[in-house]
Amino acid sequence: MNKVEQIKRIVVKIGSSTLTHESGMLNIRRVEQLVKVLADIKNSGRELVMVSSGAGAVGFGKLGMKEKPRDMPSKQAVAAVGQCELMYTYDKMFSEFNHTTAQILLTRDVVDNADRKRNVQNTFRRLLEMGAIPIVNENDTVSTEEIEFGDNDALSAMVAVMTEADLLIVLSDIDGLYDSNPKTNPDAKLIEYVEEITDEIVLAAAGAGSNRGTGGMITKLHAAQYAGEHGIDMVILNGANPNNLYDFLDGKKVGTYFRGKHSDT
Repeated sequence: MNKVEQIKRIVVKIGSSTLTHESGMLNIRRVEQLVKVLADIKNSGRELVMVSSGAGAVGFGKLGMKEKPRDMPSKQAVAAVGQCELMYTYDKMFSEFNHTTAQILLTRDVVDNADRKRNVQNTFRRLLEMGAIPIVNENDTVSTEEIEFGDNDALSAMVAVMTEADLLIVLSDIDGLYDSNPKTNPDAKLIEYVEEITDEIVLAAAGAGSNRGTGGMITKLHAAQYAGEHGIDMVILNGANPNNLYDFLDGKKVGTYFRGKHSDT
């Protein structure tokens, strides 16, 4: 595990379940708490990149829809409305702490193309040099099956690698990885540290995510594996309590920590 003081650049992935109520509308109190903590972490001298889900869920709530759309044009239209609302909220809240945000929308083909990927990396680098907080999401308005990431857990791991982050933090609606499904087994135990993702670990990840997100624990394991292969550690924290970020960076045992492959191992 990297020493906390050595962690300078952090990618924070925020899931839809962290940002919204069951209704799909923004959980304003939660978002306010989260932004305050992230702004304070930025004030401490660390660099932040956010990967934020929630455009579809926020758009669904904003439009007052009774059920989620199923056809692609409607899904993309809802995401367009939600992304606007989401970035407006982030920009307004972060500006109260004198921080500037920037929006980056990506599709898978950008990451897979060497020249486009380099351009994105240059943009990230310059934004961080300028002291801005890049906020990333998949470009749901134009993304189709052929060019989509599939889930923002995968996207966050790719962003962590592209930005050469020291750590990837995934905020979810669960405390971390358990040895069995805690939603069905009250005796399930939290796994605090994962050195290697084994078949047994994958089996422990069985179960779905919340109904407002697209990923479950298995997609988080894939993200940890991808980040870990590039030497980046990852931690899963419960986003319902943004102070978990403080606790982790203060060296307290919280969430599940996945050890990346480092040259010293």
